[in-house]
This record gives sequence, C-alpha cells and structure tokens, in this order.
Amino acid sequence: MKNSSHLRSLSKKVIFLLSFSILLSLIGCGNLTKQIRGPTYANNPNNPTNPNENPGPTPTMSPPNNPVRLGPAPVSLSSNGGELNPADLSSAGNYVILTGISNASGSQIVGNMGVSPVAATYITGFPLVADSTNVFSTSANVTGKIYAADYAVPTPNNLTTAIGSMETAYNDAAGRVNPDYTELGAGNIGGLTLVPGLYKWSSSVIIPQDVAITGGANDVWIFQIAGDVTMSSAKNIILTGAQPKNVFWQVAGQVTIGTTAHFEGIVLSKTAVTLQTNASMLGRIFAQSMVALDNNNLTQPSLVM
Repeated sequence: MKNSSHLRSLSKKVIFLLSFSILLSLIGCGNLTKQIRGPTYANNPNNPTNPNENPGPTPTMSPPNNPVRLGPAPVSLSSNGGELNPADLSSAGNYVILTGISNASGSQIVGNMGVSPVAATYITGFPLVADSTNVFSTSANVTGKIYAADYAVPTPNNLTTAIGSMETAYNDAAGRVNPDYTELGAGNIGGLTLVPGLYKWSSSVIIPQDVAITGGANDVWIFQIAGDVTMSSAKNIILTGAQPKNVFWQVAGQVTIGTTAHFEGIVLSKTAVTLQTNASMLGRIFAQSMVALDNNNLTQPSLVM
C-alpha cells in the first residue's frame, strides 16, 4: 500500500512538472515570436486595424495630371513650352489669330493677329495701316497689332517661332493618352454638360444644341477630334466656372461655327476655321491653313484670371 501511495504521489509531481515545463515553453515561444517581429510602431496610418504593425516604406503617390486642379495638364502656348510671357511675340499664346491666310471681312478683333509664312496681302477684309517701323500694322477693326511674314525684323523670325509653338501645341494636345471619355454621344455633344477631362473622338463632332462646360477656374479640358467640328447656327458654348484659356479643341479637320453662334476656348486646327456671319468667339484660333471670318466678334481670353 505504501508503495502504491508513493507511486501516485510521484506521478502527480511528474505531471505537475511536465505541465509547468510546457507552460514555460509556450511563454518562451511567445517571447521568441515577439523578438522575430521586432519593435512595435505606434499610430501606423498604413494599417488602421493594427497601428503597431511595421509600416514599411512610405508609399509614393503619382503626381496628378493637372497639378493645380482637375483634368489634364494644360497645353502650353509658349515658345519655350513653359509659362507664357505676355511680351513674347514668338509664342502662339500672344495671338488671337495665328494662321497661314486670314479673311476677316468686317470683323472686330481684340488681340494680335499673325500670318506666316505668307505676306500681309493675304490678310483681306479690312484695310491695314503699316507702322513707320514696318514691324507691324494696325487697323480700325483690330484692337491689337497685325504681323505678317514680309514685315521688318524681328517679325519674320517671331512668326516662324510662333507658328512652330502652335504646331507643338497641336501635337501635344493630339498626343495625350488615356482619355477620360471616348466617343461621347457618338460625336453629338449637343445638350451635354462637360466636366474637366480628356475627351477623344475618332470621327467628327457636331454641336446642334447648346453645350455647357462646367468646372473650376483652374480645371482643364482637352477635346481630341479626328474629324471636323460643326456647330449649328444660334447655338452656344456656355462656360460656368471654367476659363476659355483652359479649354482646348484639337481638331484634325475643319472647324465651322454657324451664323450667330457663340464659341469659347482655344482652337488648334490642323486645317481651317470658319466663323459664319455674325458668329462670335471668346478664345484663340490657331489654324495651320486658313481662318475665314464674316462680320464676327473675336476676343482673346485673359492670360491670367
């Protein structure tokens, strides 16, 4: 009996010791696990469910397309591709019309006009009065100066560079990728409200009804159009909050603004732009072949607003 009691007592001690050893092992493993994980990190914003988790490297954010506001980055109209200098006549952005040929019959124009590589005789529709320096001309129809490739230096070189910056601006706008909207309205944008962004059409665009362009003063719109743009008579482009200087119409074909219609923005045309009788525009026209006006009011937008 004594031996049996002794064995039972010894067994209890062995079980207790084994249990205690197992407990110590578990505690040790926990400490080991904690050592492998390393130190704690308080208030980790990258893992709100476990703020003590190692945050790792700080994530890098890609810069927005437009560093100021919404939409793509604006198209530079400067000869150096940067910010426009209002006194730089070698930059396209300092002209309200820049083209090869201009027929401006009876129109009122606010801003500088330039034609190149042609002579001043290719500007028709109103009389020109040459300045004594022969660097530019003036006209009662133009609040600004008129420049042509056959005028005295530095005008020819300025115009060559300005035409180059116009073509660069066209290529920049045409080359933008990853549009926000493609084939919107199957090319019929009449009656739509257009928010900031890059738009792309593989054919022509028609504007049979008013169009609203709505956004902030620093937002940007670029419209890439592979065909023509035709705006019906007596229709309007209406800007709400947006600025005409930030709305770019890149058009591979022709642009036709109907009679008494009103258009706004910067037109970058690969070919020609026509404003029909009594149409008006707040913007700029950069056409690589010709501009035709007929008793229109055309006003350049402010460079800074």
